[in-house]
Amino acid sequence: QVQLVESGGGLVQAGGSLRLSCAASGRIFRINTMGWYRQAPGKQRELVATIVSGGSINYADSVKGRFTISRDNAKNTVYLLMNSLRPEDTAVYYCNAALAPFGLGSTLDYWGQGTQVTVSS
Repeated sequence: QVQLVESGGGLVQAGGSLRLSCAASGRIFRINTMGWYRQAPGKQRELVATIVSGGSINYADSVKGRFTISRDNAKNTVYLLMNSLRPEDTAVYYCNAALAPFGLGSTLDYWGQGTQVTVSS
C-alpha cells in the first residue's frame, strides 16, 4: 500500500523558516510529479509548488522567491523550504504525488495527511 508521510510543520514567528518533508513509501514503480498544496481555514486548497521527476518546477506567485521545493528521487522524498514566512502562509500543508504503483499500469494521485503550519505576527 502506498502512503505519503509528511513532517516538519509547526509554529513560527513571521519572518522565520520551516522545512517540510514528505516521503512516499510502498510498492512504487515510478513517481512523476510531487508537490505541496495548502488549505487555510475557510478557503479552498491551493497549489504551493510542484516538481516533476525531470526537475521542472512550478511555484504559486505568492511564494515565489521565498519557498524552495526540492526532491530526492532515490528516497522518494520531496521537501519544501519556507523562508520569510508570513501570517498569510498559515494553513494545513498537504503533500501530493502522482505515481504509478507496481502492477497497476497507470498513474494515480496520492495525498498525505497534512501538516499544520502556523505563522504568528
